[in-house]
Amino acid sequence: MTASATGTVPTAAGRRPALLTVDGLTVRFRLPDAVVHAVTDLRLALHPGELLAVVGESGCGKSVLAHALLGLLPRNATVTGHAHLHPADGAPVDLVAAGERHLARHVRGRVVGLVPQSPATALTPVRTGRLLLEETLRAHGHPRRGVADAVGRAAADVGLHPADLDRYPHELSGGMAQRLATALALAPDPPLLLADEPTSGLDRPLVEHTLDLLRRRCDAGAAVLLITHDLAAARRVADTVAVMYASRVVEHRPTPDLFDRPAHPYTAGLLDALPDRAFTPVPGHPPMLTDLPDGCAFAPRCPRATDTCRTPPRPAADGTGQVACHHPLTPGAAA
Repeated sequence: MTASATGTVPTAAGRRPALLTVDGLTVRFRLPDAVVHAVTDLRLALHPGELLAVVGESGCGKSVLAHALLGLLPRNATVTGHAHLHPADGAPVDLVAAGERHLARHVRGRVVGLVPQSPATALTPVRTGRLLLEETLRAHGHPRRGVADAVGRAAADVGLHPADLDRYPHELSGGMAQRLATALALAPDPPLLLADEPTSGLDRPLVEHTLDLLRRRCDAGAAVLLITHDLAAARRVADTVAVMYASRVVEHRPTPDLFDRPAHPYTAGLLDALPDRAFTPVPGHPPMLTDLPDGCAFAPRCPRATDTCRTPPRPAADGTGQVACHHPLTPGAAA
């Protein structure tokens, strides 16, 4: 049974120091005639042994968050704020301020692994899966003598047949490419994993297999930031859930509290859209990230909105987490 299933999350006193602390992370993309507000004032902490799921509608900024942490954004991006990584065996590093040379040599793959959202475009087309895994393991210090066995274990972990490893990326199905990308991220055993939609393209048994694999990594002491649109997946394995809307985190709470007692009206709307609940979509459409309102971005879709919502709400504690709303559903959580 996972930590989220038990309804228990380690208290602040019982946790080890945070592996990642994000403070005011903001990402803007400059276009010829507009600015895209992709991520705004994001704040979170992720501890060893914790699986944090980031959920929200497409285009809310979830994937941009992962790429910003690893310095993988295009040249028209401007990133401000801080994202401090605290590795157990090294000096802290601010991922926002770190240069490309440091990120490439000391962070990516070694300390922070990434499962990309589009593995077919991320895999080297002239290498078989076996060669990709071998090169990855050797690049991260695995002894040459044990590489073959390690490759076999990495493939088995994600449900790939050994014969699949001798194929090139274009010969793999979407699900196979997704599993290979997951194996490449997990093989060096990084203490922090950013998993961007790692179950896309997989059938249900493999979805559950992959989720359980991520959960076991956390139970062994790693930290996982799972980016997903699959609320059922988040509920299955996450300790905590952060809900993003229009570039901002609007609610961040332990999984049982968020699913049983959502505090933000947007979170409640997402949950009501699930087939096993009201199966009612959130009315309206998200705003364009190039034209966000000055106040609460959800106000035009929110049945609780008032004139107060013309000013931006600030995240406030509600006893179990944080919610950014002037009129939350949970008493005592007003922003």
